Amino acid sequence: MPLDPASTKPAPHAPLGDDKTFELAGMFKMLGDPSRLRIVIETLTGPHPVGEIAKRLGLSVSLVSHHLRLLRAARLVTADRRGKQIFYTIHDRHVAHVINDMIAHVHEETA
Repeated sequence: MPLDPASTKPAPHAPLGDDKTFELAGMFKMLGDPSRLRIVIETLTGPHPVGEIAKRLGLSVSLVSHHLRLLRAARLVTADRRGKQIFYTIHDRHVAHVINDMIAHVHEETA
């Protein structure tokens, strides 16, 4: 579906310097791994402990823990300790918005 060029203008913000461009590229690189992307999508539905994410995605707990550590460092997910368990959720509404928009985009392309 063609877009109105006016609707694709970026929101006003400060220009990205090299350091922020590098940081942004790193975030997208994190999402380039299918397992990490699936983990991020899982965190959209609310806080989940590592074991629950691993079970839902059919991945080992150690692999999910490794990916979550990287995703936290990239500020894509956050962790909240509750007793002995750590629950993971999407970092903020900006990250959720990007992921949800890309999911909608993929569904549009295949529809």
